[in-house]
Amino acid sequence: MIIKEFFTNLAILVSVLFFYSQVSSKYPLNTISSIKLKILYGVLGGLLSNILMHYSIDVDNTLIDLRHIPTILLAYFGGAIPALISMVFTIIGRFFVANGLASYFAIIISVSGTLFAIYFSKLNYSKKAKVSTILTFNNLVFTLVFSYLVQDFMLVLKVMPIYWFVSYISAFLAFYVIRYIRNSQRLFNKYQVDAVTDSLTGLNNVRKFKEVFNQLINDLKTNEQKLSVLYLDIDFFKRVNDTYGHAEGDVALKELGARLQKSTRNFDIVSRNGGEEFTVLLLDCPLLRAVEIAERIRRNVEKDPITLNSGKDIKLTISIGVACYQETTNDPNMLIDDADKALYQAKHSGRNKVCIANQ
Repeated sequence: MIIKEFFTNLAILVSVLFFYSQVSSKYPLNTISSIKLKILYGVLGGLLSNILMHYSIDVDNTLIDLRHIPTILLAYFGGAIPALISMVFTIIGRFFVANGLASYFAIIISVSGTLFAIYFSKLNYSKKAKVSTILTFNNLVFTLVFSYLVQDFMLVLKVMPIYWFVSYISAFLAFYVIRYIRNSQRLFNKYQVDAVTDSLTGLNNVRKFKEVFNQLINDLKTNEQKLSVLYLDIDFFKRVNDTYGHAEGDVALKELGARLQKSTRNFDIVSRNGGEEFTVLLLDCPLLRAVEIAERIRRNVEKDPITLNSGKDIKLTISIGVACYQETTNDPNMLIDDADKALYQAKHSGRNKVCIANQ
């Protein structure tokens, strides 16, 4: 019967932790989380402890359950604030479940266990050592209190080994569930970013560029905003790779990406479309303003040399094609082709210049 009740506690604990981890994947609890988030997790942890108490094992008017584990988890991952809030909710809930001498001893168990968990979580020990030590302390305190309350040595010998075993298994399983889900979510988020990000420059890749561009085209159907496109290419970039090697060429590409971001507005869309080709989507930007931005980018690249890993400074120039919806074309689907043709014109009329589409 005791093992069955403990299993119910364990099933509730793991199920709720799994649910918490799923719904809070974007806002995981840690020691640098906001105060509001820590308070929220503290309240939720206290509620979980109260749920576990409602499925307690009543042994001689003393309740045995796994209510201490949520507070330990909060102390370990979030620090003092969520752990203390959970502790308060747990203590209050204990008096609603049953009121008696054991309820007051439960305060001693909760307070001492929480304070020790907060303290020991900050020490420089391995994760396993922290969890094991905190659990051992909580189990020792509970065993002493339980022994005092029941005054039955044989009952203590019967119940406590099971309690210790289930407590350890439950706590380590809870930590494993949280770690597993967090690592899975971290990898998923990384893959999501990698799928739309150029690994070298950190800019949008061509997939993200097409996604954003198609969305902007759809938006243009319902508003009258202008959209400008800059299509740019590094002049004679093959010479850089042939002379200094591809690793140094990557340095140049990365630096150009950084300069593009510095030379545009924070809401403009800067992408690397492949090789030495880049694009900039200028939102709500008329042609004249787009040309000014393109010229500023071109001058910034031409003016300041790029320092390679070898320490050598090289000068680069870029050619830029500009197209603008409602000014160079009334068909938004032609913006990219028009900007590309303007880039081709800049390349074949001297390079290091800005050319406007259809002019």
